[in-house]
This record gives sequence, structure tokens and C-alpha cells, in this order.
Amino acid sequence: MSLDLLQVVLVQTRFPENIGMAARACVNMGSHSIRLVAPERWDREKARPLATPKGQGVLDDVQVLPDVSAAVADCSLVIGTTARTGGWRRSLLSPEQAAGEVAQALERGEKVAIVFGPEDRGLDNDAIQHCQRLVTIPTNPEASSLNLAQSEKAPAEGGSGRVISSADYERLLDNLKDMLLRLDCLHGDNPDYFLMPWRRLLARAQVRRHEYDALMGLCRQVRNKLDGGNKA
Repeated sequence: MSLDLLQVVLVQTRFPENIGMAARACVNMGSHSIRLVAPERWDREKARPLATPKGQGVLDDVQVLPDVSAAVADCSLVIGTTARTGGWRRSLLSPEQAAGEVAQALERGEKVAIVFGPEDRGLDNDAIQHCQRLVTIPTNPEASSLNLAQSEKAPAEGGSGRVISSADYERLLDNLKDMLLRLDCLHGDNPDYFLMPWRRLLARAQVRRHEYDALMGLCRQVRNKLDGGNKA
């Protein structure tokens, strides 16, 4: 199984040297793509000594993007990594479970993103919203933070209709949120919070293209009916 479709997304990394070590881990595991989201410092030359000779090509091809949404827009499966639990961080996968889902998506020819947070605090809730699944790596509770290159290895080691991309997933959620707000089914003071059960439901469903078209059509028909009723 090729990992050419696997995208490693590093969010707000602090140190170029850690990106170099991540590039080395990518090569070790067979992945060749790193996307950086708003890195605090990005200096390719400082990263090179930690990447070893085989990791230099990964560093040369690093993409820098402004936000998580842009970094995962072309991916059908987006898995975030977290050491924290509770709240929005539910239904966590083990590394073995995550590897199985990644392998299945790659075998279908779909792009997959594995998203890692900053070294000092991990992914925040805004970034988590763009992840369809979350994986946690079991550690000692008294020392749960992993080196970026260590945590990168775990999900990558495992290995009827195309699942929609992350951009389509966000577009569907935007339309669903608009429809539910019009129907007064979401609280207007914090609609994104009350939309979270829908996010989790659709993420688990792994929506296919024909299902996406049907749901988008439903949202459109509801809006048309409501607009017609308002005009009357």
C-alpha cells in the first residue's frame, strides 16, 4: 500500500528542528508530504540537520498554509491527534483503529490527512472541528505529551463510492447549519457548539458523493420553501 496520498499536517509548530525530525519520521514510515499550518518559525535550513539525508526531499516539498481548513480541503478522511479527552473530544480511536481507517481510505484512492498540534499545547477546539476522527496514543498520564516525531509514527504504522473531501464536508455543514438556524433548531448564541453532534454524526457516516448531493438538495429545498413562505 502506497502512502503517497497521506498528508501530514503540522499546526502552529514552534521550532524548525521539530519539523526536521518529523520529515525524518515521514520517510521512515513511507510518507512524503508535510503541510505546515501557520508555523511560528519556519526555517528550512535549520530543519535540514535533523531530517537526515533521506528526509531532505520532504523538506523541499513542504507546503505552508494559513489554516487547517485549507490544509485538509482536498482530503476525504481527516484524523486529529489529541492527548486530552472529554468535551468535544469523544469517540477516540486507538492507533490501531486509526491505522485501519487510514489504510482503507488509501486503498480506495482517497487522500488522508493526519493532523498534529503545537508542541506545547496540542490541537485547539477550532482545529478539532476540521477533524472527522480523533486518535490518542496511550501514554503515562503524568507525562502524556509526546515528541512530535514520536507521535507521528503511531497512526502511520498501521497502514462503493468516493467519500467527499474535507472541503465538501465543511460546505455541507455550512448548509446544514444555515437550514437548522432557519428552522430554529440551533441556538443562535453559539450555533457551532450545538452543531457538534451533527459534525460527529456525519464524520462517522463517511458521506459519499451521492449522499452529499442528496443532503445538499434537501438543504436547498428547505431554504426555498422557507423563503417562499416568508415572501407570502
